[in-house]
Amino acid sequence: MSEDLQRSVLVVDDEETFRKRLMRALEGRGFEVRGASSADEAIELAGEESPECAVVDLRMPGKSGLHAVRGLHAIDPHTRIVVLTGYGSIATALDAVRSGAVHYLTKPAELDEIVAAFDHDGSPDAEPPPTVVPSLGRIEWEHIDRVMTQVDGNITRAAKLLGIHRRSLQRKLAKRPDRR
Repeated sequence: MSEDLQRSVLVVDDEETFRKRLMRALEGRGFEVRGASSADEAIELAGEESPECAVVDLRMPGKSGLHAVRGLHAIDPHTRIVVLTGYGSIATALDAVRSGAVHYLTKPAELDEIVAAFDHDGSPDAEPPPTVVPSLGRIEWEHIDRVMTQVDGNITRAAKLLGIHRRSLQRKLAKRPDRR
């Protein structure tokens, strides 16, 4: 824990309550913490003073968390970026890591997981995780998430590409994805 003292971290999440709660928890662990509610605000803050670590939500109004990851990584490639999202998928995890994130966690994540993720070296675990066959609902969710990422969150364009009505897509997006 002493090695975490005085490390700076930027928390990027549009949900104010969650952002402030995570900021307080990280401050309690000895981090110097700043917060941003959008990708643009995060990039602006990092331009003023680059953080050593960042926690970035993937889904935000306007520009996505991937935009923030790319911007933070461009400003300082040594920033340890962890993507934290309630809408996890394999495709977005790969996009996040390719964009400069060192780790990808799905909400809800424990504070210990987030802090440990800052020091993740990007290598695969020594023992592979057990194989879990995802449910059809999970596969559907990942496909929708991949399309939403391709169209930068534009529901109308995504619905057209998926061949479904816009309202149907909105209903699907309002539901939580299957955990498996």
